[in-house]
Amino acid sequence: MVERETGTSSRDRILRAAMAMFAENPRARLSVRAVAARAGVSTGSFRYHFPTQRALQDAVLVGVYDAVAPDDRIHDRAAPARDRLIDCLRQVLALAGVGDQARAGWGEIFTAYIEPEPTEDKRAEYLALDREAQRRVEYWLTVLSAEGALAEGDNQRRARFLVTVLNGLSIARALPSEDSILAAETETLHAAVDHVLGSES
Repeated sequence: MVERETGTSSRDRILRAAMAMFAENPRARLSVRAVAARAGVSTGSFRYHFPTQRALQDAVLVGVYDAVAPDDRIHDRAAPARDRLIDCLRQVLALAGVGDQARAGWGEIFTAYIEPEPTEDKRAEYLALDREAQRRVEYWLTVLSAEGALAEGDNQRRARFLVTVLNGLSIARALPSEDSILAAETETLHAAVDHVLGSES
């Protein structure tokens, strides 16, 4: 379905409206009525393109990530697979920031998802974020598998392991440390990626 006045599809208008609302407040609930009103479409049109709120949340997160990192280094075959995967994981960590920025980010996560009893909406919101992180890492592993740089195996399980490592490293960025955060982080990323790629070095 195409909106005549703009020439864009109603699905695209819904996504743009939802992404704008997400950018204004990442913790805001993307309600059907609010997003449909902002997009200038009916709730029926909204439900046609996004039958569930989770479907919309997933699409918004994919769009946000693709806008932030449109050219994943994972496709740069001039570099070794190990280096590319580490660089991609570092991109995720860069979003967490360091020091005050990392503390503020984890403070928001604690306030939104840990401290209060989780509502269904909050649970769905967090799980959408978690699924997007898992999806992106799994995608990187799929690219490496297709190249033959990664042995056949359960990329979903491997991605879950790497996401868990990233979560731990991002928390470490928010905590006081006696040693160099960068050195410890680099050592941990290398160990995790070597484990996943099945190499000893």
